[in-house]
Amino acid sequence: MHKISIVTPCYNEEDNVEELYKQVKDVFRQYLNHYTYEHIFIDNNSTDRTVDILKKMAKDDINVKIIVNSRNFGHIRSPYHALLQAKGDAVILLVADLQDPPEMIKDFIEKWEEGYKVILGVKDKSQESPAMFAIRKMYYNFINRVSEIELTKNNTGFGLYDKKIIEILREIDDPYPYFRGLISDIGFESYKIKYVQPARKRGITKNNFYTLYDIAMLGITNHSKVPLRLAAMIGFLMSALSLLVAMGYFIAKLIFWDSFSMGTAPLIIGLFLFSSVQLFFIGIIGEYIGSIHTQVLKRPLVVEKERINFTESEGN
Repeated sequence: MHKISIVTPCYNEEDNVEELYKQVKDVFRQYLNHYTYEHIFIDNNSTDRTVDILKKMAKDDINVKIIVNSRNFGHIRSPYHALLQAKGDAVILLVADLQDPPEMIKDFIEKWEEGYKVILGVKDKSQESPAMFAIRKMYYNFINRVSEIELTKNNTGFGLYDKKIIEILREIDDPYPYFRGLISDIGFESYKIKYVQPARKRGITKNNFYTLYDIAMLGITNHSKVPLRLAAMIGFLMSALSLLVAMGYFIAKLIFWDSFSMGTAPLIIGLFLFSSVQLFFIGIIGEYIGSIHTQVLKRPLVVEKERINFTESEGN
């Protein structure tokens, strides 16, 4: 009998974790009773009642397994660590806010049974803010243009991954991974299932400008050298343009020595333009250096404070 691992990262989701657990359990009871499963919740040091609720569920159901982090390790490292702890023949990443429909588990497994190693849920439409969905779409289009590999648009990681994929991820041993990019980089053919993302019904999103920016820059620095090369090309072009403008001013001054005034406006505008361009690309270079710095430090993905319902063979 095959075993399926459901992995759910959570942080301050006391309003949703129990409902999610019940919906996942119902899916397996109604449609997938020929499978065994484990539901791994990894809590990122929640400050509400999330851990207490998880512990109660784990006490009543041995299928529920809990990892509690010693602190909040962020939205990138914590889910990835939990994926690597899964022991199922297939692993499904399912967030706690119920915006990824649990009923799609059966659709994922159906395609997995057909032989696909990667099945991804793709947000064809979303009931979230139209402006936010449009921004996300623009980002996916941009990163696909600059990336060295083709990334799946409108996928947040929601999907099924065969144990072979998880084994490859364990070998990669990336301390700060861009999970969606790694899946594309591995190269296995993926099957994409479209769905409409429902609006969050309870609680508030834990994403903010910084977390979204972090994901965006991680995707760019991990999978593209285009910004660095663009900096070199723009630097060369602007140097050439500056030389042409300087020669033009010099010739104009020689011809119209008494009437031609240099003025301060061109100097100020030019100074601010070049300074802004330089600062922008220094920031880009800084992002790449920061990414290298993170890789060199090689710190663990998370530090666990507690595990519940894991056997000794499933230790760290």
